[in-house]
Amino acid sequence: LGRRVHALLTEASGLAPGSTSGTASPDASLHALAFDAGRLTEAGGAPADRLIHLAVGDHDALADQRANAVKVTAEVLADPVVAGVRHVVLLSSAMVYGAWPNNPVPLTEDAALRADVSFGFAHQLAQVEQMLDAWRQAVPGRTVTVLRPVLTMSADGTSTVVRALAAGIGSRLDEEDPAAQFLHIDDLAAAVVLCHDRRLDGVFNVAPDGWIAGETVRALAGKPPRIKFPAWLLDPLVDVRWRFQRGPIPPGLWRFAQHPWLVANDRLKAEGWRPRVTNEQAYVEGTEARWWTMLTPQRKQELALAAMSTAAGGIVAGVVTAIRHARR
Repeated sequence: LGRRVHALLTEASGLAPGSTSGTASPDASLHALAFDAGRLTEAGGAPADRLIHLAVGDHDALADQRANAVKVTAEVLADPVVAGVRHVVLLSSAMVYGAWPNNPVPLTEDAALRADVSFGFAHQLAQVEQMLDAWRQAVPGRTVTVLRPVLTMSADGTSTVVRALAAGIGSRLDEEDPAAQFLHIDDLAAAVVLCHDRRLDGVFNVAPDGWIAGETVRALAGKPPRIKFPAWLLDPLVDVRWRFQRGPIPPGLWRFAQHPWLVANDRLKAEGWRPRVTNEQAYVEGTEARWWTMLTPQRKQELALAAMSTAAGGIVAGVVTAIRHARR
C-alpha cells in the first residue's frame, strides 16, 4: 500500500520517481510518511506538516517486528520530524466495529466501536484511533483522517490475516454465511491520497459499493457442499481444525466469518472518491493462493512429520495383520 500511495503522490505533484517532496506543487507534496512499523521518513529536511500513518494498519509488518500498534503510534507522534504536523491520515480497519449478530447493516461511521478483545490487532487499532483523537484535540487547527477499510486484497498486497478471513468466509458449518466486502488495494491507495490532499477531518469507511452474499463467496472459492454441525460443537471444532491446518480461520478471527460487519461508503463517496474494482473482482484477484501456501515452515514440517508417522503406523499395522494371517 505504501508504494502505491507514494507513486500516486509523486505522480500528482510532478516529482521525479523516488522523491518524496518538492516545490512544484506544495499542496500535493508529502513531507512525512509512516509506511512501515517504526520507520518514519522525512523528505528533504523540510518540516513535516502532514503525516500518512499506514504502519499500524499493516498486520504482517507489525507481526514480523513483534510490534504493538499503540506503541508504534506513540513513537511516531513523539518523533521530532512530526512536531509541526497539522494533519494525519491514519489507516485503521473496519474491524474496529467488531463482528456481532446485532450489527446494523450497513455500519456507518457513527456506529460505536466494539472491537473484539480476543483479536488483539483490532483492539489495538481502536486504541490508536483514540490516541489520534486526543492528539487532534490537544492543539487547535489539527485534523485527522481515520480510514476504516474492509478486507483489502490484491494479487501482490493481501495480508495473511485477510487471506485467512477470505478463505474462511463461506466456510461456516452451521448456518448460511454472512455477506462480505472485499476492497482492492488500489482503491484504498486512492482514498489515502484523496484524504491527504484535501486534509479531510473525520472518520471514513472504505469499501466497494454493496457487498456479496456468503453463498456467492463460497461459489467463487469453489468450495464443496456444506456439512452442517450443531452450534455447540462449532467452537471446539474450529479450534481443532486450525490446530491441524484443516481450516483457514484462527480462533481469534472466527467471529468475523460468523457475523456481518458490512460498512457504508457514502461519506467518502460524497468527498469524490469512487471505487473502481468490485467486491467480486477484488476477491478473485486476492485469493489465488490456497490455505496451505500460508503455512509457516515449522507448521509444514510438523504436518510432514505427522503424515510420515501416520504412514509408518499404517505400514506397521499392515505388516502385523499380514503376519497374523500367515500364522493362521
